[in-house]
Amino acid sequence: MIQKLLATACMMTLTAGAALADNHGDMSGDPEKGERVFRKCAACHAVGEDAKNKVGPELNNLFTRGIAGEPDFDYSDALNSIAEEKGDWTPEELAAFLEKPRDYAKGTKMSFAGLRKEDERADVIAYLATFNE
Repeated sequence: MIQKLLATACMMTLTAGAALADNHGDMSGDPEKGERVFRKCAACHAVGEDAKNKVGPELNNLFTRGIAGEPDFDYSDALNSIAEEKGDWTPEELAAFLEKPRDYAKGTKMSFAGLRKEDERADVIAYLATFNE
């Protein structure tokens, strides 16, 4: 009986993980709440129509252009190295970066301390996912 319960729990976990990977940015976040959280980011980043690079890169198509993938932005060596290693942002990787950017990418130019609350990270990731083509 215990083995059957464990097998079921493992299957549910794998299915949930696959769903997260397929949704590229869902993570069960709320995009409307994420729009409010994004205000913390808006001093340095832009999204949406006519978004331009600021101190940080614009964030449209974040999940389809790759880590350090905005061609007109000069990324730190730290983020460029991570891009070579990992390739694309996944919701999980972006959540880890947003939690504490300077720990995730030692030497990053991003001075933001991070989003400590998991629900805020999920919400802003869901919001950013709405700007993928």
